[in-house]
This record gives sequence, C-alpha cells and structure tokens, in this order.
Amino acid sequence: RRQKVNESRLYDLLGVAKGASASDIKKNFFKIARTEHPDKGGDPEKFKDIKHAYEVLSNPETRETYDNYGEEGLKEQNGGGGGGHDDIFSAMFGGGGSPFGGASRGPRKGEDVVHRMNVTLENLYNGKTSKLSINRQIVCKSCEGSGSNVPGASTDCKGCNGNGVKLITRQIAPGMIQQMQAVCPECKGEGTVIPAGSQCKQCKAQKTVQEKKILEVQIDKGMKH
Repeated sequence: RRQKVNESRLYDLLGVAKGASASDIKKNFFKIARTEHPDKGGDPEKFKDIKHAYEVLSNPETRETYDNYGEEGLKEQNGGGGGGHDDIFSAMFGGGGSPFGGASRGPRKGEDVVHRMNVTLENLYNGKTSKLSINRQIVCKSCEGSGSNVPGASTDCKGCNGNGVKLITRQIAPGMIQQMQAVCPECKGEGTVIPAGSQCKQCKAQKTVQEKKILEVQIDKGMKH
C-alpha cells in the first residue's frame, strides 16, 4: 500500500494554494505563460516544469493522485499529463503547432514577403540597381512594445477574466449544444487590456507600428525573368 505524502511543489510553480479551484489554476497558468513561455523569452526548462504542473493539476484524476501520493505516485501512474492545450496557446501566441515541445525557441520568424518588380530585357542583360519601398510592422519604440507608457497600466480583461480565450456555447440542434473556445475579441487573446487614458499615443496600445523602408535590389547581369 502506498504511503500518503504532503507535497506542494506543483502548486508553488503555479503560485496557487493546494485548495485552489480549477479556474484559479488555469488563470494563474495563463498569466505565468504569458511571461515565462520560451517564445516570450522565458527559460525552456523552467516552463517545462510549469507546463507539467498545469497538466497534472488541471486533470482531476492526476491532481488527486498528486495530492495523495506526490510526484512518485504520478510516476507509478505512468506520468500525469494531458494534452489539449495547444489550441489555446496557438491563439495566445499566434502560430501553428504546439508551443510546448516541437515549436522553435525564441521569436517566431515571419513569413517571407514577395514583391513583384517590373524589369526590361535591357535591365536583365546589363544589370541594374532598383529601389523598393516596403512597409513592415515593428515593435513600438515609444512604449517598447508594452502598449502603454504608464507602468502597471494593464489590467485583466473582464471579458475573459484574464485567460485570453472565451468559452462559447451555441445550440446546434434541439437539445444539442456545442462548446468551443475562441480568442477573446475584447483583448485579442492577450488576457489584459489597457485603459484608454494610459494607452501609448504612438501605437494606440497596438504595441507595434508601421515602418516604411527603402531597399536597394540588385538585378545581376544575365538574371532570368
């Protein structure tokens, strides 16, 4: 018979008490993930522990095992984790695939941008240097990407209680309902909002601004059309 233990490490990782509700565990996890996720510059090993803690404590069965028998009990149960969080994180961090294991570390690389240029046969034969004007989104320098020039101005979004996603219920047939998660339209998946009076005047709380850049494109002699 297994010996019962009293462990709290996984709760400590999520910053909640052992008696915390499922909603509090989820809310704290999302708050921590917004700063500790590797795609946001966090430590991959630390986030791995945080993710494991959430997977265990968000599942009633594995949480009960952990509460009674600790992490050794979870090992005997062949690990305590569930999946199913990838869709939420794709909405939060904007990308395809899971941000937990297989995703690339650090900032995601943007997609290649293709611009069409009109050239003549003479340009291809003799070569030419052309100038190309492009517009791109960059981090706002005024607020350094925070969306506000006032420290601590961000507050939890009331529309989603800081989760960044909302649970939508709709009837699809008499006696049948469907529940689905969607990005919160009020905070656009951020989980936080910035009051109008505290928003950065440069980017209007969008955190990025448009920059116009002139590039020189070298058309080498003999290039194919």
